Amino acid sequence: MTHRLIYVVGPSGAGKDSVLHRLSEAWSGMPPAHWARRTITRAAQAGGEANECVDRPLFERLLQAGAFAMHWAANGHAYGIRRLELAPLASGHCVFVNGSRAHLPQLLGQWPEATVVEISAPADVLLQRLRARNRESVQAISDRLARSTQFELPDGAIRIVNDGPLNEAVDMLLAALQLRLGEHAAWAR
Repeated sequence: MTHRLIYVVGPSGAGKDSVLHRLSEAWSGMPPAHWARRTITRAAQAGGEANECVDRPLFERLLQAGAFAMHWAANGHAYGIRRLELAPLASGHCVFVNGSRAHLPQLLGQWPEATVVEISAPADVLLQRLRARNRESVQAISDRLARSTQFELPDGAIRIVNDGPLNEAVDMLLAALQLRLGEHAAWAR
């Protein structure tokens, strides 16, 4: 029943962290859920997701020790999801992972029934949001935007466009997940 693994992808600036945070607040009445914390080789950033920040040598030691259930590299950083973060799946919980589009083939090879969610926004909105972050050079932003169109989603992926009020994107995602999870008899309440 890997449909309970909810793997969220989308371009930088689409608002994945904001949507996931607000979704966690609106999750009442849904199946039990866990929002997986990522391990990342970058410094913590104010207002960003709650993550575990490590340096590259420690990340490599964790990787060699088999600590990660999944890992990938993107935008000059290494990302991993520790095995413990997926443990709630065994107890029937949904587990949300803020993932990488480039890692989708590996993810679906390991968890073929995972629920894939894409959160996106039009290019002009992405550009405006990335500039407002003031974290990267103009070239780095341009590179991120170029990558945003270079991948294909699997059939059945949930697609959310986050270009209006945040609550609208959250409501659309919540409704889509209720429908998806309701398709599985074990989730009926």
